[in-house]
Amino acid sequence: MNRRHFLRAMSTVSIAVPILTACGSNSNSSTGKSSVAPAASSSAPSPSVSFLHGVASGDPLDDRVILWTRLTPSETVRDEAAPSSITVLCEVAEDPEFASIVLAENFVTGPERDYTVKFDAAGLLSEQHYWYRFSVGQQQSPVGRALTLPMPGQYAEHLRFAVCSCSSYPHGYFSVYRMIANRSDLDFVLHLGDYIYEYGDGEYGDNAGRLLDPSHEILVLDDYRRRYAHYRSDADLQAVHQIHPFITVWDDHETADNSYKDGAANHNEGEGEWRERKTQAIQAYFEWLPIRPPAESEDSIYRSFRYGDLADFIMLDTRIEGRIKQLDNPADPARADARDLLGQAQKEWFKNQLATGQNTWKIVGQQVMFAQLQLLEIQRLLPGVPTEDFSPLVAVNMDQWDGYPSEREEMLDFVEENAIKNMVVLTGDIHSSWANELYKSSAILTSGVFEEPLGVEFVTPSVTSPGFPDGAAEAVSAVLPVANPHMKYTDLKNHGFILMDVTHQRAQAEFYYAEDIDTAELSGQESVKVKSLAVESGSSRLKEDTPLSRAKT
Repeated sequence: MNRRHFLRAMSTVSIAVPILTACGSNSNSSTGKSSVAPAASSSAPSPSVSFLHGVASGDPLDDRVILWTRLTPSETVRDEAAPSSITVLCEVAEDPEFASIVLAENFVTGPERDYTVKFDAAGLLSEQHYWYRFSVGQQQSPVGRALTLPMPGQYAEHLRFAVCSCSSYPHGYFSVYRMIANRSDLDFVLHLGDYIYEYGDGEYGDNAGRLLDPSHEILVLDDYRRRYAHYRSDADLQAVHQIHPFITVWDDHETADNSYKDGAANHNEGEGEWRERKTQAIQAYFEWLPIRPPAESEDSIYRSFRYGDLADFIMLDTRIEGRIKQLDNPADPARADARDLLGQAQKEWFKNQLATGQNTWKIVGQQVMFAQLQLLEIQRLLPGVPTEDFSPLVAVNMDQWDGYPSEREEMLDFVEENAIKNMVVLTGDIHSSWANELYKSSAILTSGVFEEPLGVEFVTPSVTSPGFPDGAAEAVSAVLPVANPHMKYTDLKNHGFILMDVTHQRAQAEFYYAEDIDTAELSGQESVKVKSLAVESGSSRLKEDTPLSRAKT
């Protein structure tokens, strides 16, 4: 059975998480334009539905892209009167007016997949914009825009994408998403996790008055589905999904805080079995995100993308694929042991991706900070700063690669021994901005940070999730480089995103910040505070305050 017939068959059966492709490389060759598939005819009246959660595209390849929407029947999903199945048509066109339709296929959805629809639209041309929409009878979704990648190996002159993470709904408006949506020249958005948070109202510090649904901590499948639906009702989040494809990985809050393979810090007695909770959270994630689910294991999201001959994207899962439980104490002697963060299978896959990548840049998307962070020296240098003000760092330190230093050293040894150049690590999780040169720990500890770095790391600020308090943020940023000379830039409180602008000559990170996340009227406004840093091909030294990049034509 060929892939198109397989996908069409899969769309008519009741499965919770459709299995579309294998984990690992997502490189494909373009196969040209597909013919239009006629919609199935039916004399039955179409059910009344709404498209309350917009549309989305994701996991773009050179010949295909995932297209997503969600139907809301007139009767609520939890109402016994809600239909058991609905047929929906997806159309893909070369123009926003749909004068030139290249794909049209029917799908069946229902409550078993929360009325979501996911179409792996194949047979597209490389490096081309497409427009898509969904319809049930005369009822139509908003029109979305998608973009395919250049073919693997094809010359690609310029790549431009946004990097973001950590959007706590109660902590503010999604101004950052609107800022990204306002940039029409991006190739895609790289979302590095904490797309939702599991907490209930009032369980995660102060908020901006935006209440959650459900109001309690989410624990079971219906809870997770309702939380995604609540987030996706946000106009700013819908706007960025409507115009840009997403490439996503999860972090911890898509399941529970500080999660690992076999549990989570925020999975407590009386909250059921962890494996069941994790399975249901993953099901909801694959239902609601425009991601191509892996075939081998529904727990695995590590995969790769090739952008022409310019960049290899290596997307990791440092969260629940292979991570063993975090240590509570940095002084625990077990910290020096060989402790799994990636898991053996993913680690070997990662090494192979680095060693065999043919493109100029090796861009690694992952969740937790890779660079070493020396905290005790910072606290000594700032004796007047209250200990609790360090909690944004202290609380996550053992959750980062710092809690798994042997595995980090193994990866850096591999990079050094195999002379791997142009590795750029992109990170989320920590609700703040960082630009780091990457060295082995021996160089950091002896303050001998004069040899050539092995790579660079850019950590994206959060969309809304809280960072350091005022005062402490500025004080800590001032002394961080003293104890950590490999850290070239930090901003510990502002919310924003990174714009990555990549050519064969250099990779540049531009940190853009929201003027305000507390006022809906200022959504999408950027502040004047922008920081730019770049790394040249063949070198891993960061250059600060480089000229801002130009929009892509």
